[in-house]
Amino acid sequence: MRIACPHCGLRDLQEFTYLGDASPSRPDGLAATESAMFDYVYLRENPRGLLEELWFHNAGCRAWLAVCRDTLTHTIQSVVPANKRKKGAAA
Repeated sequence: MRIACPHCGLRDLQEFTYLGDASPSRPDGLAATESAMFDYVYLRENPRGLLEELWFHNAGCRAWLAVCRDTLTHTIQSVVPANKRKKGAAA
């Protein structure tokens, strides 16, 4: 699989580190309950179809990217810098 980094161009998957689904919102630090933190860290969906994911370009520009990818075909629909993404765009 190749990812089109908006800064570096088309790159091989090995240059990136996968974080996971971009949709969960981190609970509010010290005010969060243990249960809320557990759910945030460990309980993730594994949906079929389009999913917005976070990837880190560790062997290139070192930018966080939001990648909209089809989990069935691995076809990448879009790649944008994570700080420019529209939350929930893939949903």
